[in-house]
Amino acid sequence: MDIDARTDDAHRQVLGFLPPDLFDFSDLAVGVARLEAMFGATPVELPADVALDDRIVETADGHRLTVRLYRPATAVAGGPALYWMHGGGLVMGGVSLDDAPCSAMALELGILVASVAYRVAPAFPYPTPLDDCVAGFEWLIAHAASLGIDPDRIAIGGNSAGAGLAAALTLRVRDSGGAAPCFQLLRYPMLDDRNTTPSSVAITDGRVWNRGANIAGWDAYLGDRRGSADVPAHAAPARATDLTGLPPAIITVGGLDLFLDEDIAYAQALMAAGVATELHVYPPAFHASNVMVPDAEASQRMRRDEMSALARALGIAV
Repeated sequence: MDIDARTDDAHRQVLGFLPPDLFDFSDLAVGVARLEAMFGATPVELPADVALDDRIVETADGHRLTVRLYRPATAVAGGPALYWMHGGGLVMGGVSLDDAPCSAMALELGILVASVAYRVAPAFPYPTPLDDCVAGFEWLIAHAASLGIDPDRIAIGGNSAGAGLAAALTLRVRDSGGAAPCFQLLRYPMLDDRNTTPSSVAITDGRVWNRGANIAGWDAYLGDRRGSADVPAHAAPARATDLTGLPPAIITVGGLDLFLDEDIAYAQALMAAGVATELHVYPPAFHASNVMVPDAEASQRMRRDEMSALARALGIAV
């Protein structure tokens, strides 16, 4: 697919500055190192009235898991919270990657945001990243009183791989009978390891998250099981055949994102299962273009749609 021909001027201008092999994962370690160096070179200025506080959670396997808290000065005792999972294709990233958006969400809604530093593949394949996300969520629920939040008003969310993990977390806690989040914010979620939808085949442009990079991410996460019948729904939520009893959701995705078709299918499956679900598609947007082109009209609409839905779910007047 020719992304340049199908997007708008704002997105096309940014695409013109991106190297053609930005998401070349033919050598996963080299590709990840290149991207993390690029992300690390970008300075991030955080709002002065949002306090950051790292907490350590010991997991079942003895790992010291970091959960970073973003607390705005306007947060009220007993208020709602958002539990967040960063993106990175299941193979890269960390909490600092989303310091800016997590701080912005905390400030805009006046809520505590907690972001989990889950371990990533291939060093830590499935189920470790999901186990880490669940451990952080359970810690947040257990410490709600001391953190000054309402355990019944904790939403979860994430972008890309993090959104896929958020969807998997809701399935895991439902199936285990654990405390559930009240809402899911799923920003262009990575849900399907099979990579057989038309959009997953069409997006091959090396400047954006593409088919080759996506297959490399799933391979690192699932190994030889990727694409086989031996993949549980907790690993790839698109595999789920029962979505009943899950919390309400909003799914946002670009019209030029390789996750477009799997995200639409997941939204439809949620609706068919009786889960209140909003689906928003932004025609000129490619994967994560809201980060690369934040001032574009489509990016601004995505932010407004997400924050409006999250505020309604958490009972916040905005």
